[in-house]
Amino acid sequence: MFYKNRKERLGLKPLKELLGNLAYTCERGCEDRPVTAVVYDSRKAKEGCLFVCIRGANFDGHSAAGQAVERGAKALVVSGPVQLPPDCDVTVIRVEDTRYALAFLAAAWFDHPAEKLTSIGVTGTKGKTTTTYLVKSILENAGRRVGLIGTIETIIGDDHIHAVNTTPESYVLQEYLYRMVEAGCDTVVMEVSSQALMLHRTQGFVFDFGIFTNLEPDHIGPNEHADFGEYLRCKGMLFGQCRVGIVNCDDAHWEEVVKGHTCSLETYGLSEGAMLRAQDLSFTNDQGRLGMAFRTTGLLEMDAQISMPGRFSVYNALTAMAICRHFSVSKEDIKRALLSAGVRGRIEPVKVSDDFTLLIDYAHNAMALESLLSTLKEYGHGRIVCVFGCGGNRSRERRFDMGEVSGRLADFTVITSDNPRFEEPEAIIGDIVTGIRKTDGAYVTICDRKEAIAYAIDHGQPGDIIVVAGKGHEDYQEIRGVKYPMDDRMLVADILRERDCKN
Repeated sequence: MFYKNRKERLGLKPLKELLGNLAYTCERGCEDRPVTAVVYDSRKAKEGCLFVCIRGANFDGHSAAGQAVERGAKALVVSGPVQLPPDCDVTVIRVEDTRYALAFLAAAWFDHPAEKLTSIGVTGTKGKTTTTYLVKSILENAGRRVGLIGTIETIIGDDHIHAVNTTPESYVLQEYLYRMVEAGCDTVVMEVSSQALMLHRTQGFVFDFGIFTNLEPDHIGPNEHADFGEYLRCKGMLFGQCRVGIVNCDDAHWEEVVKGHTCSLETYGLSEGAMLRAQDLSFTNDQGRLGMAFRTTGLLEMDAQISMPGRFSVYNALTAMAICRHFSVSKEDIKRALLSAGVRGRIEPVKVSDDFTLLIDYAHNAMALESLLSTLKEYGHGRIVCVFGCGGNRSRERRFDMGEVSGRLADFTVITSDNPRFEEPEAIIGDIVTGIRKTDGAYVTICDRKEAIAYAIDHGQPGDIIVVAGKGHEDYQEIRGVKYPMDDRMLVADILRERDCKN
């Protein structure tokens, strides 16, 4: 029903109306012509559509302009020269940046859906996913209808859509927002990656709330950000695109991130100057379910407990509480939501044995792994066993650093494969070993991920905490461009089933 209604409602739109207030030059043809669709993949071009020529990392859409016209495109948005069939009836609109233009064109095509929603954007190196789920849980407990967009999935009503990017391309993002409005949502909470900000995916609307969780060197490399300065600047772009900024003032970089902000600011943290502050932190262990208890002062005064371990979970809870305060959510609703908190692949407990605990987590950089292992060491006197690998075609420094962190903090490390992509798994493991040898940490290398997890389980001792890190919510392993099914939860289930068969 939705797709039928969407076609009926969107229909034809005048090109000039879609262009709105964009700065552009009409180099050829007429701006007043109607268009049947907005397309940025020439293979999807159809009769009467507007084709936006996007320069990507591996392909320049300008080279496909002629193909799009042959398929029926009647208007092009370009930032460079294009070759067109002679005497074709096509309007050519030139802009400075076609990615930036696409965001505004998509927003106009879908009738500016963000204006019909309360929008919350969360950026930071870690904590984005957990924070979005916490916010969704709290607000829904209070009666709101909340859509979610993030690393794991997009949630629209009862629909769960597997995520390709943390933040989708601008056209897809606007379509999701449109679908949320159609489904009766009144709020959207979404992760906003630095890549998305750099590539203008969230342009075309203003967030009601922008959240900054933390910043550490990550996502820096050939396929991501050139250096830490660029990474920081991209994170900060959110605070020129929101009405209220809510930031972690305990982070060393927060003032640089919000420099030049155009929004009002609120702060949260554990330090004395925070406008919303958590104090009196204590560790909880409810029959193996690890958590934290604390109380807040300042903008919101209450006692709270979150059923996820570690100080970073308190920060995630503070972020959600700071947002939900603006929705007049009751303290009881906040308490209930925090106690039932749980996110797939984020310190997720998997029942294996009464003797030891097994957790699955997405920690895939040194900062996240150090935070995770340091936290788990505070919960008991047993060993910390860490099973992890690193992704291929990413920064080698990440491998050295994660090896050093695990060697220093875990009592035993099982080094295995993650997503090798186009590299040899053994070479990646070798880099991790280089890092771990900087410490006195004990380790073993087992390339096959299932065998590595089985080794950790088979050698588990009473009181151990085994953490399988790096993939978290992911349900695939990427090898040479192909994503093969692989889910750490299913690997554990298979291992246990095989052990039962042997017994």
